[in-house]
Amino acid sequence: MKLFRKILVANRGEIAVRIIRACKELGVKTVAVYSDVDRESLHTKIADESICVGPASTAQSYNNIPSILTAAEITDSEAIHPGYGFLSENPHFAEACLTSGITFIGPSAESIRLGGDKAKARQVMKRRGVPVVPGSDGPVVSEEAALKTAKRIGFPVIIKASAGGGGRGMRIVRAEEELEKLYFMAQREALTAFGNGELYVEKFIPEMRHIEVQILADTKGNIIHLGERDCSIQRRHQKLIEESPSPVASEKFRKKIGEYAVKAARAVKYKNAGTIEFIVDTEGNIYFMEMNTRLQVEHPVTEFVSGVDIVKEQIRIAAGFPLELKQTKIKISGHSIECRINAEDPERFIPCPGKITFLALPGGPGVRVDTAAYNGCVIPSHYDSLVAKLIVHGKDRAEAIMKMKRALDEFIIEGIKTTIPFHKKVLNDPDFFNGNFNTGFVEKMNAPAEPVNR
Repeated sequence: MKLFRKILVANRGEIAVRIIRACKELGVKTVAVYSDVDRESLHTKIADESICVGPASTAQSYNNIPSILTAAEITDSEAIHPGYGFLSENPHFAEACLTSGITFIGPSAESIRLGGDKAKARQVMKRRGVPVVPGSDGPVVSEEAALKTAKRIGFPVIIKASAGGGGRGMRIVRAEEELEKLYFMAQREALTAFGNGELYVEKFIPEMRHIEVQILADTKGNIIHLGERDCSIQRRHQKLIEESPSPVASEKFRKKIGEYAVKAARAVKYKNAGTIEFIVDTEGNIYFMEMNTRLQVEHPVTEFVSGVDIVKEQIRIAAGFPLELKQTKIKISGHSIECRINAEDPERFIPCPGKITFLALPGGPGVRVDTAAYNGCVIPSHYDSLVAKLIVHGKDRAEAIMKMKRALDEFIIEGIKTTIPFHKKVLNDPDFFNGNFNTGFVEKMNAPAEPVNR
């Protein structure tokens, strides 16, 4: 058994750079793909080879399955790593790789399909003893069916797209008279975003935490977890800050949620790296939310506290190597926080693409920056606005927060607006420092102050 000789990285930006670095450290040759607007991007410069796969449009480049497979065949690549986004959760792509004799570095097409069908995934988890939020038994076929479920479980409820992700196709319904309108809004958004208008209904849990568990599963049936990540700092269901471990997680809680995650992965015969996402209410009750069948943006915080290189493990698993890691040997050490630095107006969260005229990255012990940005590079308007991920590690949460504040002060980007001021605001909030937050934290923090009666 041996590792791959050459891997094509079917992605761009910081995650392409991250994967190429892991490959180089494993002694594996790399191929970068790029669209015509990404010709000068960093990932094309550090890979062993690079090849253009189309124009700026994602449909004609990074999401173009024939172009990606042709690039792999031309360069004699043995495997493809999809990163996150684009084709990473496309079961047709995973099947096309298999048909072409190319290893897809990720789970099977069957696992990807189940992960993408959130209503069906709920049913599977419920049958296997993984707790789920009270809701519909599978998709609801009409607004009448949605209303019937809502009345049974009680308002407020949340309507979700079965094929959803990133907060799209999702609406919170607080009263019966709102349901019909919001049902059709969610359905239209789901059809536009995913080409699938199927919806399901869940009980809406206010003041919840979004806590996820990183799992690794090899082809021999071995499955482990690497602890939890708290991803509750969000805006419109989009994660902004992640940390590990969760400020509210005890050892008992970690063991319990980890066991649920492993059980969930085993239920679908999962292979490779994945994430099981949960909702945790104010009483500490844990409910399965969804399964992400890919590498997560926030994987570095887990790498810091576990000491495990998740990307290297993905490559080894795909090559057929069994996990050398045992659950009893996984120890969570210290505390890690990640801030997503986006090219956005920090007040309105509107994308602000453009040319970076000056860039100075923070450093020092326990500071990591994952980025493809460099002085003079252009952040295009065609893709996600993520410019960099700033990750820190400290001996405890208090030290990690102080280290992140220091690193944010050192992080200088000129020429474009970024979310750095927003992150500083969060890090200086007393409730965040004390771990007193949930998924509604950002909205509450940005809400106008209540008028004072005089």
